[in-house]
Amino acid sequence: MEEQNPASQSHRSTEQLQDTAELEHQYGCEHYRRRCKIRAPCCNQIFSCRHCHNEATSSLSNPKDRHEIVRHDIKQVICSVCNTEQEVAQVCKKCGVKMGEYFCDICKFYDDDTSKQQFHCDSCGICRLGGRENFFHCEKCGSCYVIDMSDNHSCVENSMKNYCPVCYEYLFDSVKQATVMKCGHTMHMDCFHEMAKQQQYRCPICSKTVMNTSEYWKMLDEEIEAVQMPEPYQYEVSILCNDCNSTSKVAFHVAGHKCKQCASYNTRRIAGTGS
Repeated sequence: MEEQNPASQSHRSTEQLQDTAELEHQYGCEHYRRRCKIRAPCCNQIFSCRHCHNEATSSLSNPKDRHEIVRHDIKQVICSVCNTEQEVAQVCKKCGVKMGEYFCDICKFYDDDTSKQQFHCDSCGICRLGGRENFFHCEKCGSCYVIDMSDNHSCVENSMKNYCPVCYEYLFDSVKQATVMKCGHTMHMDCFHEMAKQQQYRCPICSKTVMNTSEYWKMLDEEIEAVQMPEPYQYEVSILCNDCNSTSKVAFHVAGHKCKQCASYNTRRIAGTGS
């Protein structure tokens, strides 16, 4: 038997690795690297992924034609390597290629980028990112949150099954990271940071203070103490505090009105002048 040259074997192995790497990066879309496409059961069209489907159908000219795919209803996929249509599976039944390094048979989800640490949450019913060991499922809120929030968040029933109050994207299955504010309402982390940049310190839903405003309150204290209102404006007004929900009467000032119960300036006037 003729002996194989070790150098030749090494060269072939290197070529195989290069071919595999090229194959992994050759297919997919802007959302996922994968070696299959899906056939949408709702419109029988072929798309690279559910996001590609939703983006395409949401821009249709006829509003009646706009729709979103139900990921769990996907039955057929098309292998991007050999173009064979088949039932959902991780490995192509014809050419044997693995169509996604991560595969969820429940969500019909494929992705090669396992650095995202995908995992399926049975309680959520969908796949999440970030590693199962780093998250817990809050039954009342109805979603997965990072472990650090397990004893550190205000529960609002089904809070994640709502739209972000800033960008209006549905939070529950959004690929963007979400955060729970002190009041218990949720929004995208990016939207929260943008709100902070715009010096918007109140929850867009309930108007409660959701950021550290101690320095801002101190500045208002100093401004009110330094600037006395002219005599015609020296009267009391009734206010409602957005933070503690208490009402009180305070001296009118253009800079703000401080709650007598919790010392917050996150208040609103509820009546006109009074004595």
